[in-house]
Amino acid sequence: MKIARWEHPGPPSRGPADLHDQSPQIGEGFVIDERVVLFPDALTVTEVLAHGLGFAHTLHARAADLPGTPLGHVRLLAPFVPASIRDFVTFEEHVEGVSAAVDGKSEVVAEWYEAPTFYFSNPHIVLGPGEPVSPPVTERLDFELELAVVIGGVPGSDGVNLSVESAAAHIFGYTIMNDWSARDLQSREMKVRLGPAKGKDFGTSLGPWIVTADELAPFVDDDGFLALRAEVSVNGSHVGDDLISNMGWPFPELVAYAARNSRVVPGDVLGSGTVGNGGCLGELWGRAGELVPAPLREGDEVRMSIEAIGELVASVGRAVPPPPVPPARRRPRARHR
Repeated sequence: MKIARWEHPGPPSRGPADLHDQSPQIGEGFVIDERVVLFPDALTVTEVLAHGLGFAHTLHARAADLPGTPLGHVRLLAPFVPASIRDFVTFEEHVEGVSAAVDGKSEVVAEWYEAPTFYFSNPHIVLGPGEPVSPPVTERLDFELELAVVIGGVPGSDGVNLSVESAAAHIFGYTIMNDWSARDLQSREMKVRLGPAKGKDFGTSLGPWIVTADELAPFVDDDGFLALRAEVSVNGSHVGDDLISNMGWPFPELVAYAARNSRVVPGDVLGSGTVGNGGCLGELWGRAGELVPAPLREGDEVRMSIEAIGELVASVGRAVPPPPVPPARRRPRARHR
């Protein structure tokens, strides 16, 4: 099953006095045979995720023969509004390359192998397919090609302290994720032993839809990894490709780790981290010791594809200069007024 959200024009105007709402109409439902079909009962993607994968299959059977709208007549949106975004770093090859670009030293620290580390990203800046990113002022704008898990509800589970086996049942589906990155901002922030923060805080693209986990079962290898091919190009020129199965941990282990002494809920996103072998420009900069290929600029088009998922395409919009914030002031460290 494919699950999506979309926008299409409002009802046609009947003249100057027409009081019909001309705003775009939002639809949520299934993608079936090159058409989009609304969920029965006017359900939303958020509600379907909460009910879980079994409920979605029942709903799909009801929707299969319903009329829909040709896929080419709508504009796809981000497939859902995430409850949270955790972004992991699970590809060893990516870590080797990008550490040199960001920190000036190519290495994989011993701590990387101990646990699947992640950071929290901003769910309020999610972009959909074709939606341009408006970056901060940066000289090192980058993309990051990832596969992301979408969490769904499981009857009787609160999503807390999940075993690897029970975590697998919480994987509702997958989508493509582009973790846009301003590498110069990221490098400055991480010298303070925090972040990435503003180096990532301006845009995360998701889409084009959610493909349910059962659809990808044929691609699970003998070790439990998804052997899907992922590729990325800029302005039509191939930049990188990898197999998702080169992750250091399979997805159920990422979900279990996220739930450790914590909780995962329907609508959570867990990114795989950037694939290796050119899944981002930063990795290539680190290996080359120079900014080759060139950083992204306004007007560039980034096209990502992952086997059995689809394509996620976006362009770079104009950089947005922010209002200034002054640097820290030296303070006397007084202990009393």
